[in-house]
Amino acid sequence: MSTDERISLLDALVAADIDPSRMMPGTGCCSFTETVELTTHAAKHGCAGVLMLPPFYYKDVSEEGLYRYFSEVVQRVGDPRLRIYLYHIPPVAIVGITPKLVERLLKAYPDAIAGMKDSSGEWNNTKTFLDAFAETARPARTGFDVFVGSESFLLANMRNGGAGTISATANVNPAAIHELYAVASAVSADVDLEAQQARLNIVREVFSSRKFPSMIAALKQAIAIYGNDPEWARVRPPLVELTAAQANVLAADLNRVNGMSEIEGKATRVGASERRQ
Repeated sequence: MSTDERISLLDALVAADIDPSRMMPGTGCCSFTETVELTTHAAKHGCAGVLMLPPFYYKDVSEEGLYRYFSEVVQRVGDPRLRIYLYHIPPVAIVGITPKLVERLLKAYPDAIAGMKDSSGEWNNTKTFLDAFAETARPARTGFDVFVGSESFLLANMRNGGAGTISATANVNPAAIHELYAVASAVSADVDLEAQQARLNIVREVFSSRKFPSMIAALKQAIAIYGNDPEWARVRPPLVELTAAQANVLAADLNRVNGMSEIEGKATRVGASERRQ
C-alpha cells in the first residue's frame, strides 16, 4: 500500500467512528520521510500506537544506525502521544531488533518506546525480551509490551507477562483467539488452556500450509468463501491468488477443522466465478 492509501485508510476508519485508541497502524517504510509522515498522522489521530518496521533496504546496518533511525523518528514526530511498537520480523525484513537496541531506546525515550511485536517465530527469542523488559518500570507506564506475531505462542506469552498477539490469522479466527487471551489473562484454573491453544494451532497450520502460495492469499480466499464474495480473493503483485483447486483444498481443510458443511460448495462457486472474470 502506498503512503496516500495508508493515510486515506486510517482517515476512513476514524470517520467511520472506529476508536483510534484501539488502532495500531503499521508505519515502518523503506523511506525515512514516509515513516515520519505516517507516524505523525497516526499520532495526531490519537492511535494507541504505531507498529514500526526497522529500515530494511540495507541489510547490514549497525545497531548505532538503527538507534539513530528510531531516535530521529521520535524527534521529528515530536508528539507526546507517540507510542512506538518495534516490529521484529527477520524472516521478512532481515534487519532485526536486538535487546541492546531496545535497552538504548528505552533509556532515551521511555514514553515513546512502548513495546514490540516479535515475529521471529522463535519462542526463545520472545522469552529473551520478556525476561529483559516486560517488568521494566518507566515513567507514566509499567513494562514493555511484548506481542507475539503468531497466536501459536499466545498462551506461553501470556504466562510469561506478554501483552497478547498481533496475528494475521486474527482476521479470520478472532473469537477463538480472543477467548484464549481472555481466559489466560484471568488465569482461570477451570479451563483447559492447552486444549484451546492446540485448536488455535490447527487453524494457524491450515493457513500457513505450503499448499497455498502465501498465507495472505489463503486468508483472503477464506474471507471470499465465508462472505461469498470472490473479490476478496484478489491480491496485489508479487503475491498471487489461490487457484480454484487450491481454494477447494482450503475449504475442505476448514470444513474439517470447523465442521462447516457448506464451505466446500461455496469455494467451488467462488472458483467458478473467478474463472468467468
